[in-house]
Amino acid sequence: MTEQSGSLTRRTFVQAAALAAAGVSTSGRRARAQHAPPRPNILWLIAEDFGQHLSCYGTKEVWTPNLDRLAADGVRYDGCFNGVVCSPSRSALMTGMYATTIGAHNHRTARKPPLPDGVRTLCDWLRPAGYLTANLRQLPAPCDFRGTGKTDWNFTVVGQPFDTDKWSDLLAQDKPFYAQVNFSETHRAFRAPRRADPSKVEIPPYYPDHPVTREDWAKYLDATSELDRKVGQVLTALERSGLAETTVVVFFGDNGQAHVRGKQFLYEEGQRVPLIIRWPKKIPPPAGFRAGTTDQRLISGIDLAPTMLALAAVARPPRMQGRIFLGAQAEPPREVVFGQRDRCDMTQMRLRSVRDQRWRYIRNFTPWVPFLARNEYKERQYPVWNLLKELHAQGKLTPAQAFLCQPTMPPEELYDLQTDPWQIHNLATSPQPDHQAALARLRATLERWIVETGDQGQRLETQEEIAAAEPRFDPALDWRPGPAR
Repeated sequence: MTEQSGSLTRRTFVQAAALAAAGVSTSGRRARAQHAPPRPNILWLIAEDFGQHLSCYGTKEVWTPNLDRLAADGVRYDGCFNGVVCSPSRSALMTGMYATTIGAHNHRTARKPPLPDGVRTLCDWLRPAGYLTANLRQLPAPCDFRGTGKTDWNFTVVGQPFDTDKWSDLLAQDKPFYAQVNFSETHRAFRAPRRADPSKVEIPPYYPDHPVTREDWAKYLDATSELDRKVGQVLTALERSGLAETTVVVFFGDNGQAHVRGKQFLYEEGQRVPLIIRWPKKIPPPAGFRAGTTDQRLISGIDLAPTMLALAAVARPPRMQGRIFLGAQAEPPREVVFGQRDRCDMTQMRLRSVRDQRWRYIRNFTPWVPFLARNEYKERQYPVWNLLKELHAQGKLTPAQAFLCQPTMPPEELYDLQTDPWQIHNLATSPQPDHQAALARLRATLERWIVETGDQGQRLETQEEIAAAEPRFDPALDWRPGPAR
């Protein structure tokens, strides 16, 4: 018996045992075991509201051995940027299209329209190519939890968006699969065993160094440690099912961290997310993939969909805006990535950003709206949101900490990420020639993107449209242009 056939025999035995325990017939899988699938399975592990706060990214007071191992066995991407809030971000991720192009930019829409012609979800492109699609809720041992099954898209899908929510169906079907498991641990409210020491966590300088801040940050890191534990269980289940050798594992965050200046803001913390990809041992890796390395390229969340299609030998749809970043069809690296924030819940704003390897530019199209405008979700779930307002009223904040407490936003913001990684010093009004050159270049880049991508956020929602989506909306608060409030 050759080494390969022996490996397949052992794999067949492991799969048969798993299927028998689940009460699933093994005939289809037994036949497939004799012929390794020509295309990889794809498994997305999606963390909610999560920044790059793993040990492998340098974070302290967090315990993430499973994700650290995944990064060591795969590639860790340091320059991945997704949307700033859930429903627009997930709409973009699953279509490979900017949320602003397809009208999915407001969080959340009252009436979910169908997708435009030529635009589909990743599942609807993979299914005709022979892939089983799954948004997994029912997971096997050793998993002691259920997947959330989250979608949260701002559009309507014709038919079922996924074929199944059961892990056992991945084993029973004689076809490759695309599946995702969604994790809510790092979404507020945080619930996890206490491990992080609040006195040892590292607090960004734009937060007051206060017990409330430290306790809140420690809870977030504890939620990260719990996320890692559950990811480890899924990876173990993948091994026990005999699927690890043929499955690409992709771990990432749906949008930035669940903190003030993170989620729903256009700073680094609102868009920058972890991305880790591990390639299976039994399938030759794509061009450009080197296990055990880090990758500094700029990657947009919309690039995941076309890249997955390329890995599955499916042609990229003509309208898809994302870029392929792996394999023989990989496109030139991005020079810039874009960001958008529109209405979130009851809070009406329109902000846009563009970022290159050095500079971050933000255009605030609704500067009359305060950064900390009324938002019931933030007021209930973000202790530092309320702390900032309290300490600002008492005159106890530094200028960097008080920046978000001003009654209006600056129309433009520009940050030099090389010298100011925390984005504290707004250079938009600086007279220095290099600052003004960067400002003009990125402003023009953003303006072209708005036109070329058909940014639908150029039309603000009416009072009636907002009220239909968010009944708690108060039209007297920060709605349309007027005197600064």
